[in-house]
Amino acid sequence: MITQPLHGKNRADIPDDYGNHHYSPYRFFSAEEWSQFRADTPLTLTADEVRRLRSLNDPIDLDEVRRIYLSLSRLLSAHVESSHLLFQQRKRFLSLSDESKTPFVIGIAGSVAVGKSTTARILAELLSRWPSSPKVDLVTTDGFLHPNAVLKRENMMDRKGFPESYDMGALLRFLSAIKAGQPNVKAPTYSHLTYDVLPDQFQVIHRPDILIFEGINVLQSRSLPADGKVVPMVSDFFDFSIYIDAEEALIHNWYVERFMRLRETAFKNPDSYFNRYSQVSEEEALSIAEGLWQNTNLKNLRQNILPSRPRADLILQKGQNHLVETVGLRKI
Repeated sequence: MITQPLHGKNRADIPDDYGNHHYSPYRFFSAEEWSQFRADTPLTLTADEVRRLRSLNDPIDLDEVRRIYLSLSRLLSAHVESSHLLFQQRKRFLSLSDESKTPFVIGIAGSVAVGKSTTARILAELLSRWPSSPKVDLVTTDGFLHPNAVLKRENMMDRKGFPESYDMGALLRFLSAIKAGQPNVKAPTYSHLTYDVLPDQFQVIHRPDILIFEGINVLQSRSLPADGKVVPMVSDFFDFSIYIDAEEALIHNWYVERFMRLRETAFKNPDSYFNRYSQVSEEEALSIAEGLWQNTNLKNLRQNILPSRPRADLILQKGQNHLVETVGLRKI
């Protein structure tokens, strides 16, 4: 992964971790270079709103919004506008009169503790405040996990978050309904307090202009069927995809730091699934956090999440301070 900021477009010193620099499908920009692309995009968030939107242990502030997210908002605006133009052209080509434009879907992927949720919420707020006032909804993949009862029965609790722990049929049916423009599409919801899917509780998505779909494995590919049948992947429904990246060692530190902070906050709630971790010594809690990282989250990162990075349209590479240092944009 990137260990220092890159300067200039198409530099020959693009890190090998992103592929052979002579054939890389990405253009890389330092955060400072990227910030210049915001042009006259207005800052529509306040410092208090950013504090409310950011996740625990995420230091994003207004300066980071100006550096990274205003340019990203402008880029996404261009993609949404181009999507609408293409839709109108195809509508004329097919001589269709009653077809409506379906939602523009943005996928956000990356490891646990890397800041996906913050990025998703910040983007959702910025996009909803465009002059056209689009309707923007945000859905996470957590609700599509199999319930704990199923994972326990299948002996998969230690693989929660791995691709096989999701109800892939329900996930694909949801995205298919969204892309078909269906009204009032239900997405299952998840409680981080109880660490489980909430039975019979749903988030209703009604024909948004933009849907942000966030989850660790949303760019995951799958084996192709030998008979050539159409077997869609989650990313087939995306119009644009973002991967939040960082050095493995940094993500490890962020995960453990967040766990230890949660031990002093959310885990103290008697209803928390992890309440027991708030009652052990700091040394024992640290050992538990390291075990969870090594046995579950690191394996998932290496086996499933990181290999999906090259499928993203845009890569946000974070550095030591949890702020974006480099942006990689797929070439057109």
